[in-house]
Amino acid sequence: MNANYEVRGDVAVITLNNPPVNGLGFDTRKAFAAGVDRAVDDPAVRAIVITGAGKAFSGGADIREFGSPKALAEPNLLSLIKLLEDCPKPVVAALHSVCMGGGLELALGAHYRVAAPGTNIALPEVKIGLVPGAGGTQRLPRVLGVETALNMIVSGEPVKSEVLFALPGQKLLDRLIEGDLLDGAVTFAREVADRRPLPRVRDLKAAHPQGDAYFQFARNTVRAMAKHFPAPVRCVDCVEQSTKAKFDDGMVYERAAFLALMMTPECKALRHAFFGERAASKIPDVPEDTPVREIRKVAVIGAGTMGGGISMNFLNAGIPVTILETSQEALDRGVGVMRRNYEAQVKKGKLKPEQYEQRMALLSTTLAYDDIRDADLVIEAVFEDMGVKEQVFRRLDEVMKPGAILASNTSTLDLNRIASFTKRPQDVVGMHFFSPANVMKLLEVVRGDKTAKDVLATVMAIAKKIRKTAVVSGVCDGFIGNRMLEQYIRQAMFMLDEGATPAQIDKAIEAFGFAMGPFRMSDLAGNDIGWAIRKRRYVEKPEIRYSRVGDRLCEMGRFGQKTGAGWYDYQPGKRDAIPSPVVEKMIEDHRRELGIAPRAIGDEEIVQRLVFALVNEGAKILEEGIASKASDIDMVYLTGYGFPLHRGGPMCYADTFGLFNVVQAMKRFARNPHDDAGFWTPAPLLAKLVAESRTFT
Repeated sequence: MNANYEVRGDVAVITLNNPPVNGLGFDTRKAFAAGVDRAVDDPAVRAIVITGAGKAFSGGADIREFGSPKALAEPNLLSLIKLLEDCPKPVVAALHSVCMGGGLELALGAHYRVAAPGTNIALPEVKIGLVPGAGGTQRLPRVLGVETALNMIVSGEPVKSEVLFALPGQKLLDRLIEGDLLDGAVTFAREVADRRPLPRVRDLKAAHPQGDAYFQFARNTVRAMAKHFPAPVRCVDCVEQSTKAKFDDGMVYERAAFLALMMTPECKALRHAFFGERAASKIPDVPEDTPVREIRKVAVIGAGTMGGGISMNFLNAGIPVTILETSQEALDRGVGVMRRNYEAQVKKGKLKPEQYEQRMALLSTTLAYDDIRDADLVIEAVFEDMGVKEQVFRRLDEVMKPGAILASNTSTLDLNRIASFTKRPQDVVGMHFFSPANVMKLLEVVRGDKTAKDVLATVMAIAKKIRKTAVVSGVCDGFIGNRMLEQYIRQAMFMLDEGATPAQIDKAIEAFGFAMGPFRMSDLAGNDIGWAIRKRRYVEKPEIRYSRVGDRLCEMGRFGQKTGAGWYDYQPGKRDAIPSPVVEKMIEDHRRELGIAPRAIGDEEIVQRLVFALVNEGAKILEEGIASKASDIDMVYLTGYGFPLHRGGPMCYADTFGLFNVVQAMKRFARNPHDDAGFWTPAPLLAKLVAESRTFT
């Protein structure tokens, strides 16, 4: 049953039972409605308590039904709320753990609400580009006041029940119940069983003393913060209606806003990202019930920027870490950086001093491999050189206990070759963290040819524990993210050859929504990194054409922010990118030597060449099975490379733009004599999807 029914004396208890978060799917709604009818028809029942089984009251809509006819099938959520409001017997909602979205809207339909301390209460619909669609914007202001309700609705962030209960004048919670919630709810239900008339949230009034002035201020503030997203401003509009319109008219307004937002590309992109993040954890040939290995101790090889950042992730999750280095000086330097990072968080109020001390107490350091032999997971974060990796993995193979997972943080190197340095390739996996590793959400999990399924399952589980979005990649040069990025950078440099400037290209792609353009990003990462990769390409793949403008920059010693000069100039102690006359002259000289007359390149062409370069390479990655689904590629770019969230990732954006239109643009680019015409040949998968009128997602 999706909703359980029992009677405790003269109180009926209806319990939502749809794991994991009691989503309000069709079968659950139908069983819940049947339970209410049964309680109403039973003359021995004087009151009704509704609650949720397990670890939630209700997390809201059942995401498995998003977009399907079942989502709107009767009884829908609006019908359930009306059923509670019109119930002739008092209904008490007993909230615990999680009460969010449609779950909170359902509770607001009850006559009374009680809660356990620590309950997370929220209307998070704005995070998927929507306004609450079942009365949340109309009822919450009536019980919490306009400002508190609007802050919750616009942010989508949860607030603890005890915080809300302490607000003066709040009418959301009638009682905070310590101890057994259900016993307390049943007792409360008996207390109110004979009270009439039954209170309804819809009958309360919502108002703000500053009225129009407040809402205009709120609208201006939200618009400035929301930038590319329309939903937060529409939330303000809907809450304003709760103060001006009759309740039923406000409900009509909210519903119209909900349906209009549902059709926007921003909402589609956010929903795509929402589902993509959940889908990324599912590996087609690794069942969800695959046993995982226990990870109680972690070792990290290398105390540099990456090693320290990686270690912080595990310390933050309460997992002991031992860092191994070749010298005490390197250890001291690395631990010092970690301490400064934590101290900065304490100073900003993001971390309590005692939490800082607890985390550092979990850290130990060593210069000896023997001291890490008992670790369950070891992650190497040493220099990106195959010879160095070989030395490390041969030593780990000798030292580590049987069953330990041996992970490499390599960003480009062949994981199968790294695994071959051991006698246990089944235990070797890639864990490619992104810099800064303690901040960036993305973790590329690289699956070698012999990586065991339980190793994959374990790494995906530990990624969740350290709050990373893990995406599985097969083995290829650069895996998913960096392989695609190489083509993006190639196009950016070809456009320099043709007449664009670094600042123009960066400005265009940042206006599209990227966090940082290709040249600012390259200066931040270090231009010498890309230079080293290109020099390797010139030997290994001489048939691939590259612009040599980036090589000329590096030959001038302009490696980026770390040298105070790259594509841009930098002032000491500052990160502001200042266009460089020296670089502009170098580019002009380079063009002249190539015999290229510069032309004006528009922002639209800049954006399309950069983004469609990603899309075409992404199609090849899909076709080769390096990524198992298009949404995995999108999650890599949304969480690791600053692709604009409101566009959903490169593959989602291509679908929105229209794959036919993408291919037509690529044909235009192929006619450009100064570009690489071969690159713009559509990937076979892309051509196939266009021919069949299908999409990536």
